Amino acid sequence: MKLKLKTNRIVPHLQKKDKRLRSVPKEGYDVFKAATPIRSGNARRKTRLQGTTIKADYPYAQRLDDGWSKQAPQGMVEPTIKFIKSKIAEILG
Repeated sequence: MKLKLKTNRIVPHLQKKDKRLRSVPKEGYDVFKAATPIRSGNARRKTRLQGTTIKADYPYAQRLDDGWSKQAPQGMVEPTIKFIKSKIAEILG
């Protein structure tokens, strides 16, 4: 038995999904940063995207994520994770 798979239709479809998936870290970073409370602006200024990693480089990041600020009672990580899961499901769905 021989099976010949024509990829001329599949490859462009996969490339389109790959391109959309590559944008997810940046979009997740934008959600994280928007969820970050702002008083002096320090927390947002010190939040960076390094590759696919969001870095909150300030000593009170964990406190903010634990809901310490009334501006972000759910923190930043949980809303970001929910967004990323939803976005990936949308792209792959």
